[in-house]
Amino acid sequence: MSLPGISKVAFGGDYNPEQWPEDVWKEDYRLFDAARIDTVTLGVFDWALTQPAPDVYDFALLDRIVERASAEGRQICLATGTGAHPAWLARAHPEVTRTDFEGRKHRYGQRHNSCPSSPVFRRLSTELARRIAQRYAGNPAIVAWHVGNEYGGACYCDLCAAAFRDWLRDRYGSLDALNAAWYTTFWSHTFTNWDEIEPPSALTEHWRGPNHTAFQGITLDYLRFMSDAMLGNFRDEKAAIRESSPDVPVTTNFMGMYRPIDYHRWAPHLDFASWDNYPPDDNSPAWMALAHDLMRGLKDGQPFWLMEQTPSYTASRDVNPLKRPGVMRLWSWQAVAHGADAVLFFQLRASRGACEKYHGAVVGHAGRQDTRIFREVAEVGAELDRLGPATLGARTPARVALLFDWDSWWALEISDGPSRLLRYQQIVHAYYRALWEAGVDVDVLPVTADLAGYQVVVAPALHMLKGDLAQRLAAVAERGGSVLTTFLSGRVDEDDNAFLMDVPGPLGPLTGIRIDEWDARGPEVVNPVRLHGAGPEAEIEVESRLLFELVIPQGAEVVGTYQADFYAGTPAVTRNSYGAGHGWYVAAGLDQPGVSWVVRRVLERHDLVGPYADVPGLESTVRVGPDGTRLRFLLNHGTEPVETTAHAAGTDLLGGERIAPGQPIRLAAKGVLVLREESSPAGPATNSDEDRDGTR
Repeated sequence: MSLPGISKVAFGGDYNPEQWPEDVWKEDYRLFDAARIDTVTLGVFDWALTQPAPDVYDFALLDRIVERASAEGRQICLATGTGAHPAWLARAHPEVTRTDFEGRKHRYGQRHNSCPSSPVFRRLSTELARRIAQRYAGNPAIVAWHVGNEYGGACYCDLCAAAFRDWLRDRYGSLDALNAAWYTTFWSHTFTNWDEIEPPSALTEHWRGPNHTAFQGITLDYLRFMSDAMLGNFRDEKAAIRESSPDVPVTTNFMGMYRPIDYHRWAPHLDFASWDNYPPDDNSPAWMALAHDLMRGLKDGQPFWLMEQTPSYTASRDVNPLKRPGVMRLWSWQAVAHGADAVLFFQLRASRGACEKYHGAVVGHAGRQDTRIFREVAEVGAELDRLGPATLGARTPARVALLFDWDSWWALEISDGPSRLLRYQQIVHAYYRALWEAGVDVDVLPVTADLAGYQVVVAPALHMLKGDLAQRLAAVAERGGSVLTTFLSGRVDEDDNAFLMDVPGPLGPLTGIRIDEWDARGPEVVNPVRLHGAGPEAEIEVESRLLFELVIPQGAEVVGTYQADFYAGTPAVTRNSYGAGHGWYVAAGLDQPGVSWVVRRVLERHDLVGPYADVPGLESTVRVGPDGTRLRFLLNHGTEPVETTAHAAGTDLLGGERIAPGQPIRLAAKGVLVLREESSPAGPATNSDEDRDGTR
């Protein structure tokens, strides 16, 4: 799906002309022309301007902003302005501000400071969205509505406590069912009245911080509830917009692998996904690729918008490194390669004051266009113009799925034992990175997704098993596919209660193993693991840390063995024949070489290793357009040029060069090639492409 009215990858970003006198606007649009900026996100934080008092709405300034953008021929992503509430609202209704985890009632300040359960906040934010839509819905320049901004945080006030109890009534129906789910016979916690239930906080069940709880059940449900409560705010505003604008798509900007909100629960309510890419450092291309694929997977493979990225540096961390020359261009194309139909920045003109005055911008405080940053932005804008509509609506023809589950993330990290050093994101990233380095297109999916079209399903740290997932994973192997899962999988049900069966619970038949014991150690403890290939020359020894499960095969073949401690010689990695396929289990916290070795063995069985996999630092992805056009993206994340050989004929859409099969290709450091392939590449890496033709 591509958005109506969009004829190419949208290019632009957050623009805040309300921060500047109008004589600056003319110069801004001249600069936007020079940079080929065609899309502006307006009004994200305008609540105090458009509603300066309880019963006063003033759209004069926003009218001029929208009129100017329209007259300048820009596409507009118009926000509802509810990303931060105004001071008068907190003054008139103190209950709209949040109570934090420590039990402190906040006063006015910051931006994520609105109680999602406050009736006053919900009423007034919804009314503002309604009036914005009523006023501007007829403007053809508006291509999308933007609700709120970067939803997040949590509230523990009395209003949220009452709403939590209502949420629990809907979920469980009775106190008996709730007490059973939360295992409240432990520590005399049985509830006999709904009003006895308190939000889990530092004042109740948590004694050492947010991840240390006496009752995982109540904490897990509060995480679910708070995600749903903020979703309720989004849905309120979307419904108000729909009264006047039934067709223009509505979104809000997500934040990738963001722990507080389960984006899978939100996804059905967005018309398209969008997200803000601010990676943890400036050298994590696989981390960004994982987040892109997660965002694309939210809407069953539909293209998404990169709503924000910095053109240069952020201003929100202790240290904010500058993007080196070529990096912004490379990361922009990486987003397109993974499914973005928009490349937008925060921000277009730098703020003069407050906490983001040093955040990167296309136009700096001096308003110059002869800076390196501006020139690089303009270069990307020109390239996207040359690309035209080629990628719009294009899908990723993945035959490998990686499961990502917020419930497993939450449950794993609030668990007392076996190790608090294990981090869900890091485990998932290690397995995704192995797929990324193997040149494999990956769909990152919720555990509820249809797995029928995939040959390989990777499910790292699948701690919680819900519904019929175990049966659906078994069906993948039954028909000849491979399922790879790891330590701490199959441990608990959806209420975070242990299965009353051998570990890994319902995954036991698929994996062909049993686990009675496990050993958790500090990061300084290494247990080597010897991985056994087809012959002695294929064997390698890798390191494992943090967690070591003791495996008793129940029919599974041993692929890797521990080399130390009293369990030396016992299985650390196994492969079980199941139907026509396999169930793999990695019982140890393998290092990256170990994870990559296992993943390659799984992929090789299905001839899925990509044709450019052995070129260090070279990322390869494919998108397939609605008309069947196949687009190959090659991205060099290295600091040195790389050379490889074309595996298919095609045309370089950025340079115009015709490339023949077998022709040498040289990519500069941080270089990008977008190749419209004229036929599917030969060789095993593309077998059965007709099964995954990008139509998901």
